[in-house]
Amino acid sequence: QVQLVESGGGLVQAGGSLRLSCAASGRPFSNYAMGWFRQAPGKEREFVAAIRWSGGSTYYADSMKGRFTISRDNAKNTVYLQMNSLKHEDTAVYFCAADLAGLRGTKTWLYDYWGQGTQVTVSS
Repeated sequence: QVQLVESGGGLVQAGGSLRLSCAASGRPFSNYAMGWFRQAPGKEREFVAAIRWSGGSTYYADSMKGRFTISRDNAKNTVYLQMNSLKHEDTAVYFCAADLAGLRGTKTWLYDYWGQGTQVTVSS
């Protein structure tokens, strides 16, 4: 079992920044890949970014490249999502997820455990 708890969401003006955190507990954190997804009202959950267990490889959705940065600290069992140059369309609930089999892809069904989500609201 893996428990994931996100934090760091909130209200920010367009052009601003936020850093989300996801604290993991349960299985050894360094054994699995982590991803961030988001879901806006009325829309499907979409991939944002992912990082391999070692932190050596990262992947981003095209619309987030250059603005978002995923990182992890295995000593703290935490993965981060630094979001810069936020836009109104970035407003969503952001979820972290764990892929125990390694970074298999960007689809939601490939991830084994999910956090409860944290709301990010970007005012225009």
